[in-house]
Amino acid sequence: MANGPDRCFHCKDELFTRISTELVGKLGLTAVAYGENADDAVRPDRPGARAATEHAVLRPLADAALTKVEVRQVARAFELRCADKPAAPCLASRIPHFQEVTPAKLAAVEAAEAAVRALGFTDCRVRHHGEVARVELLVDELPRAVTPSVREQLLRDVRAAGFRFVTVDLSGIQSGAFTLPLVEVSRG
Repeated sequence: MANGPDRCFHCKDELFTRISTELVGKLGLTAVAYGENADDAVRPDRPGARAATEHAVLRPLADAALTKVEVRQVARAFELRCADKPAAPCLASRIPHFQEVTPAKLAAVEAAEAAVRALGFTDCRVRHHGEVARVELLVDELPRAVTPSVREQLLRDVRAAGFRFVTVDLSGIQSGAFTLPLVEVSRG
């Protein structure tokens, strides 16, 4: 709920602790791995990686120096349905740091993002700024968002999710939108 820049560390620490205590023995696992890739490994805004290190969780994709694009290419070669699945970061990442994460805020974001996807957008993030929903879309899908019929439906649906104002961010989807600026300032 404190929602500091290290929120992902606490979440992953809890996750890996539970896996270790509840599943490793029960399933007879000799190792636990997760999906960090080579692109993720060089990003400074991934505090969850520290939790993986502390729990000795393996990173086979990063260790093999596979980037996100290469992981998708391999998945396509094996005809996996998830090859083009959009990233699915935690809904808490849509709430600015140091603003309390609540079930109501998470539900509003989840409902708004479901509405945006229902309009046929390939990927999106809805950032929670109180009464304002900042909608991030793929850059090549931005023009469609402002066509009259889509714009009107987007407004209706995102407002119905609990927001008073709806904005579309012209920068498009921004991975690490809240954490990266804080990390860059502290490294400065």
